[in-house]
Amino acid sequence: MTDTNARIGDIVNANDVVLFMKGTPLFPQCGFSSRAVAILDRLGVAYASVDVLQDAAIRAGIKDYSDWPTIPQLYVKGEFVGGSDIMMEMFEAGELETLMAEQGVASAE
Repeated sequence: MTDTNARIGDIVNANDVVLFMKGTPLFPQCGFSSRAVAILDRLGVAYASVDVLQDAAIRAGIKDYSDWPTIPQLYVKGEFVGGSDIMMEMFEAGELETLMAEQGVASAE
């Protein structure tokens, strides 16, 4: 496992919900990241975020880590969920809210 993979693994495993995104929740740097943040905020769950624009190794490494070519990427309890399109589909179907409840994800305070 590379150092970058280990760093990503540590982040994923240290947080119940983590969003690898472009920018920050307060200042998303792309429409897809903005949509992902809006979904998580709407669900009212606590989540961590990683700005991939601040770390080139993480930006490249997250794509290999998940075997998923795009950013943002959502992880819940260590498992890759998907990008913003999958998040939107799951949210609209009520599946994302169900997943968060089943995984015991804490509400944002």
